[in-house]
Amino acid sequence: MRILVSNDDGYFAPGLIALAEELKKVADVVVVAPERDRSGASNSLTLDRPLVVKQASSGVLSVNGTPTDCVHLAVTSLLDYQPDFVISGINHGTNMGDDTIYSGTVAAAMEGFQLGIPSIAVSLASKQAGHFPDAARIARELVEKLRDRPFDSAILLNVNIPDIPYARFDGIEVTRLGRRHKAEGIVKTTNPRGQTVYWIGPAGDAQDAGEGTDFNAIARNRVSVTPLQIDLTQYDQAKKIRDWLGVSAVVDNPGVA
Repeated sequence: MRILVSNDDGYFAPGLIALAEELKKVADVVVVAPERDRSGASNSLTLDRPLVVKQASSGVLSVNGTPTDCVHLAVTSLLDYQPDFVISGINHGTNMGDDTIYSGTVAAAMEGFQLGIPSIAVSLASKQAGHFPDAARIARELVEKLRDRPFDSAILLNVNIPDIPYARFDGIEVTRLGRRHKAEGIVKTTNPRGQTVYWIGPAGDAQDAGEGTDFNAIARNRVSVTPLQIDLTQYDQAKKIRDWLGVSAVVDNPGVA
């Protein structure tokens, strides 16, 4: 079993190191990750400059680009084989609800999925980051389950893990994405040169955190596993739009028989 590991916190991040070391117990692991923190990079590709790959003394490959760059470059150029899995993380903090739109952690896994590889994004639900090894153990167990019981096609999973000891986990729950309130306000300040600068405010609190959501699972010390898709087509609106435009049906939901 061969696994490509990436993240958005940078190649030096403790979550990535813990994940790679744990996965090495069951697989051949290659790490290709950003040279610096690229949190919030989403699915962006670097198209305005060339990318440079450097190898650290640990053997990890760092790229002066985004998480998506890292996975795309690894699969299409750096590796002479297609990995069996792409695992992204372990992110320092959650990626739940609306976070997934902006998350570089999720984006790295999504790029693997786009390339036809089963992929998992893994995040630790805490800023204290006290239990990366415990979260890495959960990630390994999920990978082993995917290895032993594979799906017919590539799958994309968003996994959030409570920041608690392994013995305290209260199981695994398959969830849907919750929703947050709008983000907190922009922080406006002045830099040493007297220029006005702006900091994006933190994400808002959970708005939809009811039963079945990723927020709810984490609050109950359960591992949240949310299957994701990429098709952004709003099929429920298709008929209304057809009627509005006065055109015949062309688009149907391929997921509905």
